[in-house]
Amino acid sequence: MAFGAIIIGDEILSGKRQDKHLAKVIDTLKFRGLELSWADYIGDEPARITATLKRTFATTDIVFSFGGIGATPDDYTRKSVAAALGVPIARHAGAEAEIIARFGETAFPKRVIMADFPQGADMIPNPFNRIAGFSVGQHYFLPGFPEMSWPMMEWVLETHYQHLFHPTPRDEKIIVIENGNEGDLLELMNQVVASYDKLKLSSLPQFVTGGGRKLELSVRGDPTQVNDAMVLIKQTVSKMGLVFSDKQLV
Repeated sequence: MAFGAIIIGDEILSGKRQDKHLAKVIDTLKFRGLELSWADYIGDEPARITATLKRTFATTDIVFSFGGIGATPDDYTRKSVAAALGVPIARHAGAEAEIIARFGETAFPKRVIMADFPQGADMIPNPFNRIAGFSVGQHYFLPGFPEMSWPMMEWVLETHYQHLFHPTPRDEKIIVIENGNEGDLLELMNQVVASYDKLKLSSLPQFVTGGGRKLELSVRGDPTQVNDAMVLIKQTVSKMGLVFSDKQLV
């Protein structure tokens, strides 16, 4: 099981708008001791959205999808979900009631369309304007507007996934190795991965203007293992005669 994000909209891929969802998802999960494993950006292309959802529905991943659930002609998400699942679109009574409660008679005939979900979907409450999102299994379909979608995402996590929250905080330590070469440190990196099963190790080469290079090596996860692994890394790097410095996390 992993967390994933799907961000939909031509306006993002064309550069008309800068995506804000990815950073927010990462921060929202991190606050609860969780991590985002993958993210997909998709334009307003029904076939591509449908194909992506067929793939993700076949997994056990918890997926947040942003955008494309409005009532305009370029909002394809609800139809793509239905196509991926092979089910019809149906009016959701609870979502319809929310829209009517918010807009009264002006809910008809257009706003109420946003209460049409893939058959069998559940409603995700929207505290901003009461136009609900919807969920199917562990896939959660939210508006593209951050002021709506972000509280809805937090509601989903707090309502359904508190059992996954990590009460023990995770830690991360990073060193920057001057003139470090990944090939020379491969044995050390393999040793860390094999010895510390509650960590994730990351290696990020950096090329410096003028021909030099640096290697940023980080470990994150269980605080005790992070400390032990970093001691091993520093001792080994020192024995190799390499110069390193600690990188301060913001």
